Amino acid sequence: MILAATVALTFLARFTNRMVAFAVGVLLGFALTDIFPEAINLGLDITTAGWVLTAGIMSFFLLEKLALWRHDHATALGHTCYKPQVAMILLGDGMHNFVDGILLAAAFLTDWKLGWTAAIAITAHEIPQEISDFMVLLNGGLSKKRALYLNALSGAAMTLGGVIGWLSLSHAHNAIPYVLTFTASSFVYIAVADLLPELLHDRKPRDMFLQLALMTLGLSVPAFAKFFE
Repeated sequence: MILAATVALTFLARFTNRMVAFAVGVLLGFALTDIFPEAINLGLDITTAGWVLTAGIMSFFLLEKLALWRHDHATALGHTCYKPQVAMILLGDGMHNFVDGILLAAAFLTDWKLGWTAAIAITAHEIPQEISDFMVLLNGGLSKKRALYLNALSGAAMTLGGVIGWLSLSHAHNAIPYVLTFTASSFVYIAVADLLPELLHDRKPRDMFLQLALMTLGLSVPAFAKFFE
């Protein structure tokens, strides 16, 4: 998280609007080519996975509606309020970190060498994903300091997952495919419902090609991260 923050909050901070396209690619790439297939590989049948994914998208639609209602109410009272995707990216990332903690505990309980291999693989995934999360948070109106604090709070879910995985691995393992699928639904919803519409505001051909290039770069991140597994 510190490595991701160093990159996102210093070098890339001035390009937050441009990097939204990169965040779209990263979120969709991890959701559809990494997290969702992993849930199926862990034993969740494809039909159930599809229903859980759909239920997750509808749940985040409801969550955003409630967040927008709160946003309008707070604005009417003169309070400052952040964009709804702030809460959703923190929730989705927190669930993902929670599962990573369980998987890390399982790996270390099996063999300490496997544990360190899993730690390297998780780090390879987390750094680029956390960079995209920071881009979403900054685009949502958060200050650098608050984005760092809230992302750290979301990252602490990995410690919680590790402790639960260590104490009750068999029960925790049963829930992993469902949590992963729900996490994938949050990333898909944020990318498609909140971030992509923002990119449509830039209508020049140059903007379109730049956005496609950044999305493609983001989509390539999960594939690149596989080399570290």
